Amino acid sequence: MASSAEVGTALGAEPLGTAPAPADLGLAARSPGSTPAATRAAARRAPWLLALVSIGVASVFAAPTGYLVWRSTDLESDLWSTVTSSTTLEPLARSLILAVLVSVTAAAIGTGLAWLLTRTDVPGRRVWRILAPLPLVIPSFVGAAAFLAALAPGGLVEELLAPLGVVRMPRLSGLPGAWLVLSLFTYPYVYLPVAARLGALPPSLEESARLLGRRPPAVFRTVVLPQAASAVWAGALLVFLYAISDFGAVELMRYGTLTREIFSTRLDPATSVPLSLVLAVVALVVVAAERAAGRRRARTEAVRQKRPLKVPLGRWRWPATGAVVAVLGLALLAPVAVLAYWAGRGLANPGSGTVELRTDLGALGAPAFNTISVSLVAAVVAVVVVMPVAYLTTRHRSRVSGVSNAFVVAGFALPGLVVALALVFWTLSSGQLARLYQTVPLLIFAYVVHFGAQAMRADQVAVGAVPRRLDDAARMLGAGRVRRFVTVELPLMLPGLAAGAGLVLLSAMKELPATLLLAPPDFQTLATRLWSANESNHFAQMGLTGLVLVALSGLLTWLLVVRRADRLD
Repeated sequence: MASSAEVGTALGAEPLGTAPAPADLGLAARSPGSTPAATRAAARRAPWLLALVSIGVASVFAAPTGYLVWRSTDLESDLWSTVTSSTTLEPLARSLILAVLVSVTAAAIGTGLAWLLTRTDVPGRRVWRILAPLPLVIPSFVGAAAFLAALAPGGLVEELLAPLGVVRMPRLSGLPGAWLVLSLFTYPYVYLPVAARLGALPPSLEESARLLGRRPPAVFRTVVLPQAASAVWAGALLVFLYAISDFGAVELMRYGTLTREIFSTRLDPATSVPLSLVLAVVALVVVAAERAAGRRRARTEAVRQKRPLKVPLGRWRWPATGAVVAVLGLALLAPVAVLAYWAGRGLANPGSGTVELRTDLGALGAPAFNTISVSLVAAVVAVVVVMPVAYLTTRHRSRVSGVSNAFVVAGFALPGLVVALALVFWTLSSGQLARLYQTVPLLIFAYVVHFGAQAMRADQVAVGAVPRRLDDAARMLGAGRVRRFVTVELPLMLPGLAAGAGLVLLSAMKELPATLLLAPPDFQTLATRLWSANESNHFAQMGLTGLVLVALSGLLTWLLVVRRADRLD
């Protein structure tokens, strides 16, 4: 649900709702004796304090990357030999192969699903449009654990197929397993922006192509797809970054990517720091390349249509419906059913069977509270911290605002594992900061740096949505800057800020590697509890914890993001 905002965030998109400057509206307040030109220049010039605070915020977001660069040059080991060794290049190659395969597959699924549900007469499309984004609330490692549990001895698949004589299930692992799981749970990153784009395209070009005799497949390939290309690329970029930084799913599937290598060598800075720097450089290069390519892509002006053009599928209606059911069945129904199956077995037969089925509903209270509380604090802090940069980029565009915005967005491109590892080494190597290691404040700081870009995007839209004439009118009535912000701007921005906080909240709830590395030893979240249960083969506990995490994510997604989706774009 949040992806349209995340897409813009990852790409460093400019705010869409930027209001015109007061000088453009002729409403700028003028002091006695001032000329219009001087007033216009003063209105556009950023206050020095705002620019200074924005530079400070940008420096904080750039700190993890800067520390990795400095630490890499300070290590006694040969950096170049570590980076070019087979222990680095082989996992890196596997990471790139996985990321490319997942990106292509997710782009195909997301684009196809978006076209079927927005531009065709596929049966039940209103229901499918509600269900299609929901796999986004399921963390990829939860999905991987669900698939492994389904195929485990005594699992749901074996029980269903036993009457047919099938008693042995294939084991899902390696590249095929990681590719399948990540593709199924990341396609919404493509589906959401493409569906929004297709719903806003003017139908005149398609109608003209049909009048010229082109058949529907040719119209889709030559007219629709080029117009939706920017949304497809933006979504695919997010999928690529997600896949290349994923740790939980690839660890469960035993596929040796660079993130697994970094996590396994996390206690050896001479190896893990250069590997983290390589992963950070790859992520930033991919984002920069996509942005450079995006500037050369032609864009078509979108026009919101009450009744978008519908393509009759004819005899392909039911095969298309089957494809939609297959995707949603694997990405949504199957993992939830597996989690419910194991949770039900654990509740009905505690302590029985070869696999320990320990469940304790009361024990989930503390992890659930920890998950919500730490994520909520991170969300509020992120919205507040990035506000000066959002204000500067929206109201006073300049080189300083552009650079500050780029540093904040870069934090989103960095894998959570890299951010966490940089903070671990940073705190442990500093006598003053060592006491922060494995504390809640440091965990919140990591969440803010990693997910702050999501709040940034929402903040920019919220600031841009406030008419400048209101601020100018309050200024002419004598209200000071703080009073104008608190009484005029903030109440209008709150719905958008809440939506941005919702994005950070949901992302922090699902974050695994940063939580594993930075959370206090006795501080358990739903994600870490689920991870521990899976490692211990406590499938019932895993199923119950997974259901609670998915239910909370789904509920908060609906309350904070879906209902406020119009505030994000």
